[in-house]
Amino acid sequence: MNEGAVSGREPWWSRLPPVAGAAVMASAILSVGLQPAGFEVLSVVALCLAGALWLLLAAAFATLAVRDRGQWSARADTPPALTAVAATTVLGVRLALLGWTAAATLLLVLAAAVWPFLLTGVLRHLRRGAPGAVFLVCVATEGLAVLAAVLAPDLGDWPAWTGLVLFVLGLALYVDALVHFDLRQVLTGSGDHWVAGGSPAISALAASKLAASGVWSGAARTALETTAFVLLGLSLAWYAVLLPAEALRRRPAYDIRRWATVFPLGMTAVAALSTSAATGVAWLDTLGRILLWIAVAGWLITLVALFRSRRRTAGARATSAL
Repeated sequence: MNEGAVSGREPWWSRLPPVAGAAVMASAILSVGLQPAGFEVLSVVALCLAGALWLLLAAAFATLAVRDRGQWSARADTPPALTAVAATTVLGVRLALLGWTAAATLLLVLAAAVWPFLLTGVLRHLRRGAPGAVFLVCVATEGLAVLAAVLAPDLGDWPAWTGLVLFVLGLALYVDALVHFDLRQVLTGSGDHWVAGGSPAISALAASKLAASGVWSGAARTALETTAFVLLGLSLAWYAVLLPAEALRRRPAYDIRRWATVFPLGMTAVAALSTSAATGVAWLDTLGRILLWIAVAGWLITLVALFRSRRRTAGARATSAL
């Protein structure tokens, strides 16, 4: 059964593609960023939206696995499938910040259980000239590292040590993804090419959270802080390349992969805020707040574009039915 042949009797959410998980990632990371910035109400609204969509996607994921195992396997071997892991971890981070340790731990266990199966399937099928979604091999892995580090103060040292291993693995996967990435996507990509810059951002977030976990001190903590600075700088360098490329090659039409643009914008902001908190560098906090509102603007623009696209599609269907 292919996507085009899905029965009209099936609910609309069952037809959501894996890349829709980027919308959960985008909304959840904005919720994470808005909370320390002092916008608690907006943060909770973004969290509720992310949580509702996560439940829909989880239901779609499970429904497809039951109804069409072949199609499920085909999707699971593609990089967008890893949004299931990344979205779950980012949502878990926000729940941990609310003090919901049990729920966040449950999401960590769930994401960790799915991660090796999806990752190995994706790595087996990687080819040169891949789109930006290829960097999800890094993002999903670093997402686990971030959530483990955030939970370390409540669960003990072992999540931090596990997070450190995942952090290093994520960096190796980033290099592998970069080798397979088609650099022409910077000018021709439909939105997910921004994950090239979001990957070092979430890696910087992982380094800063590991540094702040309290497990390491002295030279070890300094090394993590320095690594966070370097990775944040790499993310900002990508930002400086990708933003002008958008102006040079305008891609105004809505594409669901645009949610994978919003996520790196929000992640870069949160990485700056977190690195500032871990190191005490004040200007990074200011930078993070500026980048956060750019990410919020990107989220709103993408949401409006989605509604306009749906309205045009509905209008075209109504016209063709006449």
